[in-house]
This record gives sequence, structure tokens and C-alpha cells, in this order.
Amino acid sequence: MREVSDRDRAIFEEDGVVLLHGAFDEAWVDFLRQAVDGAMANPGPHAMEYASEGRFFGDVELAHRLPAFMRFVRESPAARYAGLIMGSSKVNYFDDHLLVKEPGTGKPSPWHQDQPYWAVSGRQVCSLWLPLDPVSCDIAVEFVKGSHNWQEFSPYHFEDGRLYEGVGLPRLPDIESHRDRYEILRFPMEPGDVLMFHGMIVHGAPGNTGSHRRRALSTRWTGDDARFHRRPGEISVPTVLPDLADGASLDCDRFPVVWRHAPPGHGA
Repeated sequence: MREVSDRDRAIFEEDGVVLLHGAFDEAWVDFLRQAVDGAMANPGPHAMEYASEGRFFGDVELAHRLPAFMRFVRESPAARYAGLIMGSSKVNYFDDHLLVKEPGTGKPSPWHQDQPYWAVSGRQVCSLWLPLDPVSCDIAVEFVKGSHNWQEFSPYHFEDGRLYEGVGLPRLPDIESHRDRYEILRFPMEPGDVLMFHGMIVHGAPGNTGSHRRRALSTRWTGDDARFHRRPGEISVPTVLPDLADGASLDCDRFPVVWRHAPPGHGA
């Protein structure tokens, strides 16, 4: 597996996102391609079709439903990357999201922060975005550099733009209409590369106007300071809230600890 350098960690802390080239070998990429085929053939109860033209497919909580995805969570280097990039002594698996944009799908993924959708608080919250197809800049995820240090903004429904009810947060600024005001980052990628990004960073993605599909698995991870957060109003993740008190540690069956930092001389 690839090492995580001090420079990688510094970029993550400053920008809110860092690209790790060659983080997963071909065996894991092929394993996930087969797992994604199975998931799309048997979508879960919360699967979504986000586009009316072309196809933009999404599904969540795959690891709790399909053994192949839980194997990836527990056996792949993903949790270790998350722990090292966050500087955490342990890592909990929090959630996952499969995102597939077929060629000719114009619908974008709108600008948003992830963490306000989730029942979690803390700074050690990150996503690992792993593409299973080449990603050129014109279809790449885009990030507002440094926006992981902004305040929280209201989640909204991707289908129609409705704000989540009862959350008490302001609307996100209109990034798309004022792109020149922000430093926007995007990264061409190959299968096996990963983006590690903070749960609070503002990000979005254009539609897929290319000639090949864009399959990606986004897994979400938490560290030492993360706590269960019973937010007011709507919450999308998890779809069923566990029996945890507000402010409690996430360590439970729903959010299992899958990696711990080993002492020097004992590996990691």
C-alpha cells in the first residue's frame, strides 16, 4: 500500500482535500467493480436515480447489506489511510455511498457539504472517494479550497433543491454563479487513486458528458474526536439512528472500529 506522507497530511489540513495516487492495487479495484455490478443489479431500499436524462445512480449503506463492501471496509487499506490522514489513533467506519454517472448524463452533483447531512460532530470526519474508471478534469469532483473551515450550511435535496426541514442552518452561497470568487480544485484520476477529503469541505461535480461511465465508491470514516450528533430536523445518514445518546462515542455495531494505530515496531 502507499505511504501517507507529512506533506499529504499538511495538504489535507490546509486545503481540506488531498489526492493519493496509486493507493489501491488492481486487485481491489477489480474486486470493487464486481461488487458494484452486484449492487446495481440488486439496489437497496434507499437507492436513488438522480437524473431524468442519462443515468446517475446512487446507493448507500452498502457495507451493512452486502458482504463484499464490508470486506472492503475491514480488509482494504481504506481505514488505515483515513486514520493516518486525520491523525487519529482509531477509525470507525461511518457510511458509504456508491455514485455511478453513465455517459451522456448532464445532471451535476450540486455544491454541498457532507457533514451537515450526517449524525456526527467533530473535526476528524473524512471521505475516501475511489474511482473505478478514469476520471478526466471535465468530469472530476470539484472542491472549494479551504472551505472545510467554513461554518455549516443547510443540507438540501439533490432532486429538487429543497432545504432540509428544521435544521436551522443558512443556505450555502451560490458557488456556481460566482466561481471566480473561489479557488476551485479538481483532479484527474486513474482507478486506484483516491481523494481524501474533509466532511465539511464544499464540493460538487459536473455531469458526465464523456464517452465512458464514471463509477466511484465514497466511504466515510471518523476518528478520535467524532461524536454522535442528534441534529435537529432532517438527517439522511444513517437512515435509521442507532440507540446512542447525543454526544456519545460512535463505537457500536453500526459504526464499528475497524483500525487502530499500532505502537512503533508493531505495524499499523
